[in-house]
This record gives sequence, structure tokens and C-alpha cells, in this order.
Amino acid sequence: MIKMAVFDLDGTLVDSLTDLANSVNQGLQAAGLPAQPVERYRRFVGDGRAMMVKRAIAAGGGSEEQFDTVVSVFNDVYQRHCNDNTAPYSGCAALLDGLAANGILTAVLSNKPDEFVPRILQKVYPNHRFAEAWGQKPQYKTKPDGEALHAILALHGVKPGECVYIGDSNVDVFTAQNGGVQMAGVSWGFRGKQELLAAGAPFVADTAEELLRYLLCL
Repeated sequence: MIKMAVFDLDGTLVDSLTDLANSVNQGLQAAGLPAQPVERYRRFVGDGRAMMVKRAIAAGGGSEEQFDTVVSVFNDVYQRHCNDNTAPYSGCAALLDGLAANGILTAVLSNKPDEFVPRILQKVYPNHRFAEAWGQKPQYKTKPDGEALHAILALHGVKPGECVYIGDSNVDVFTAQNGGVQMAGVSWGFRGKQELLAAGAPFVADTAEELLRYLLCL
């Protein structure tokens, strides 16, 4: 049995798309650019704050000169509104409880700025204790590099072969591959099953209940 399950956050444990989109859109409008439809942000997120903002700017015909304005407004707005609409995906609270009941540690590793991760988890999963909850930390490379994942495992004496990484995008598949850990995808997130399978995900769950059964068999 695995000893630790490490989760991506956005699109995996929480549906945060509306809050992310609203915050970036306010930045775009402050820079004189058109707001983008919320659904487009499914393709903008996943590679960290800077890349999300750059993709939104490019979609509106903007340029790199507008980046500082957009990201500054995003930072301010998201600090105040990161939990307005963000919510857990169906069944994920029970999934986390099921892992804990079987002695499996849980952690979060996201490309979201680090300061937001504990705040969101405290609101969305207030009764679950994560062994670690990390966003993008300046001392580590962003996913899909496996550096931060290895650091989390080392803190708890877990070997890569004793860990599974769970996420909703090709970035998460590549993170697991680069970290030398097992991987499971989730189809309910931002990118969908086909992207995960095309990237090499060995398994993609359609429900949290299905994912729990799979993880307990690893």
C-alpha cells in the first residue's frame, strides 16, 4: 500500500476557476484589455500565476508590457476574493477521510502561489489535516519539475515508490513522471480525461469514490 497521496489543488480537490478568472479579468480590464470568458481559464491555469496571466493577456491581444499591471491587480483582488466561489469537488472530503482512515498521508502540491493554498484548504476542507500543503515556493522549481515533490517526500521519509501524485492535467502527469512516483488522473477537473490519457496517465477516475478504490489497491 502507498504511504502518501499528493494532490494537485485547482481542478483536482477544489473548483477555483471562477475566482481565478474574476481576479485576472479585473487585472485585464485595468490594463485596457478585454475580460476573458471563465471557461477559457481551463486552458490558462496549471503552470503558475505568471503563465496564467500571460495566456490571458495574449488571448486579448495584449503584450508583455501589460503584465505588471495585470498581475498586480490580480494579486490584490485574489487576496481578498480567493474563497468567494471556490468549493470542493463532490466526494473529495470523503476521499480524504478514507485515505486517512487507512493510514495514508495526504499532501497538496500546487503551482498556485504558496500563500493561497492553506487559506483555501482551511475553508474548503476544515476538518482534514494535510501532512503538507504547498503552493509554488521560490526555493523550488514549478511543476512539472519533481524537485518540490521530492522535498515533501523527504520530510516524511517516504520513498518515491511509496507515493502517488493525483491531478487533472498533463502538467500533473509529467510531475509524477519527473518525480518517479505513481500517478492517477481525475476527469472532473479543468482539462478532462483525454488530455490526461494522451500525456500518459495510467488511470483516470471519473468519481472520487472510484479514485479511493484505486488508491487503496496501489
